Amino acid sequence: MNQTFQVEGMTCGHCAGAVTEAVKSVDPQAEVKVDLASGKVEVQSQQDPAAIARAIEEEGYKVAA
Repeated sequence: MNQTFQVEGMTCGHCAGAVTEAVKSVDPQAEVKVDLASGKVEVQSQQDPAAIARAIEEEGYKVAA
């Protein structure tokens, strides 16, 4: 299932890596694409979108509703 999240606060490669690792902590098989310019994170995963959003927020980023 393709999921798109609007994530606020990502500004650099480290941020992209942190968000990717957060998603993979929920689903190690997930495919993650981070677009820093738009703040969009595309995730290919069968996991619950709320669980993925929560993991991203636990890294210190805000996921827009």
